[in-house]
Amino acid sequence: MDHLQDVGAGNLREQVVAHVRADIVSGRTSPGAIYSVPGLATELGVSTTPVREALLELTRSGLLVAMRNRGFRVEQLSLGALESLFTMRELLERFAIEALARLGLKDRASLVALADAVANAVASKNLPQYLASDRAFHQALVEQVGNPFLTRTVMQLRDDMRLYGIDTAEGRIRQQESVKEHYQMVELADQGKEKEAGDLISQHILSWKPLFESALAQRP
Repeated sequence: MDHLQDVGAGNLREQVVAHVRADIVSGRTSPGAIYSVPGLATELGVSTTPVREALLELTRSGLLVAMRNRGFRVEQLSLGALESLFTMRELLERFAIEALARLGLKDRASLVALADAVANAVASKNLPQYLASDRAFHQALVEQVGNPFLTRTVMQLRDDMRLYGIDTAEGRIRQQESVKEHYQMVELADQGKEKEAGDLISQHILSWKPLFESALAQRP
């Protein structure tokens, strides 16, 4: 892993979170693996403070479990849990975009800018940046509904996912397909096309499901 840029403690913490989350959710770091604060700090070329803060944040989101005097263990995810996560994500994110189509977008430009960030990450084959920008796009989309409880629930469900297979050839093709879908979501919501927007985000989410489930089933 490349050393991170020293651009402020808070920003370093966010960079560590992005890198570790990408490694966990993509399957690069296997379930049961243990992160050591000093070891990870040395690997990234940063102090232990932002690393410890980042790992604690990922513990609160459920990706890691703190182990006394041993570090932070990567949590396992079952096929059944993955199925449930897809069910709830599709239900709530469809509800959100259909509500937006009825209410109207509050800030179309910011969503387009985030969709651009996803496109740039895919073009540069930067998986951590793709995961971060994709997460930011969907969070901004749901936030425009104006229901903080909905936003918090949707983002927790997204953070609980394991995107095994996303860094394979098939996964990269799906990333490329998702780029145009983000722009289409913005257009449909902006035009008030409720059913079309709902159908698109359902397809957008569920198209990942066979890839993730197949990769997870093959893991020991």
